[in-house]
Amino acid sequence: MRERPCILAVDDVFENLEIVCLRLEANGYNVITATDGVEALDQARAHKPDLILLDIMMPKLDGISVLKELKADPGLGFIPILLLTAKADRSDVVAGLEAGADDYLTKPLDQAALVARVRSMLRIKALHDKVQDQARQLALQAEELAEWNRVLEARVAEQVAEIERISRLKRFLAPQVADVIALSGDPDALLASHSAEVTVLFCDLRGFTAFTEAAEPDQVMKVLSEFHAALGDLIHRYEGTLERFAGDGLLTLFNDPLPCSDHTERAVRLAVDMRTQLETLSGDWRQRGHELGFGIGIARGTATLGKIGFDRRFDYAAIGSVTNLASRLCDEAKSGQILVDRNVFAIAETLFEVERLPPLALKGFSRPVEAFAVLGALPAAQQA
Repeated sequence: MRERPCILAVDDVFENLEIVCLRLEANGYNVITATDGVEALDQARAHKPDLILLDIMMPKLDGISVLKELKADPGLGFIPILLLTAKADRSDVVAGLEAGADDYLTKPLDQAALVARVRSMLRIKALHDKVQDQARQLALQAEELAEWNRVLEARVAEQVAEIERISRLKRFLAPQVADVIALSGDPDALLASHSAEVTVLFCDLRGFTAFTEAAEPDQVMKVLSEFHAALGDLIHRYEGTLERFAGDGLLTLFNDPLPCSDHTERAVRLAVDMRTQLETLSGDWRQRGHELGFGIGIARGTATLGKIGFDRRFDYAAIGSVTNLASRLCDEAKSGQILVDRNVFAIAETLFEVERLPPLALKGFSRPVEAFAVLGALPAAQQA
């Protein structure tokens, strides 16, 4: 409601309007007037007053008809209406109240009663306006909340889709590579070809080819599943990047695509834990009639890394002599043996018990390669 309430006074007698105007304006109200029913409707629609004082007997359109039209208008329906009647006939009052009037006064008007009724009606109007304002605010807040809910639902849907996408990627790629692809704004740049110093661990089974020729397919797949499950958990624990499965072999990278300062130490510790795990598995396989051993090779050096493949299928690969060296050392390892190159030995000798071996003539290498066998971790007191 306005700071200075607006009151529409409707009466076809000028003297009556003058009395009402003087009395109400003296009490701080703004008064507008109309002298017939048609003008009353025009004024009400133009000014939307806070209260209407409406005479019943008027030319053109009587007060009851005006009252009905006002109450039928959605924009004016709650304006309080105080009927003014000169008749003592109760039928006029009843008809007016049934049509929607809020109260009535009989003429001649009692000035004190007029002001009291006006104040009462305006208090009701003020409360109604306050409720309407609160309803509008609640509606706005509800719409804002609904919009926030839509935004949150969209974000949650995006995050769920992202989680599902990462989960699918991690089934086919190393977790570190999947995370780089999923979280980077420009994964192609991160997975582009580059050089990095890495430690490469290669592990494969001994006697696997003969085993596949003699065993049933379900037995072969069961052994591979046990082999991959056991080593996969260890690789994940040491945060290695499983570059690829090569049948019964696994190639794991350290220091790419996620860098780590102790990548060589991690690779050797992983190898020692792999050996413990595989010795247990080999015993189980032996009890089932499968004679299978394993070997592990580790090398450290610079490799070219990045995605390879074509539009429908990409892999993340490490290419270079360091990967070949890890694979060849693995080939030369006796069952249960961990062979490492000189670069790995330079770091591992302070932490592990290492045995120097005679230089090995490895396929693909023009000169004999220095090789070392990791026997186990040194006691903490002996570690440099």
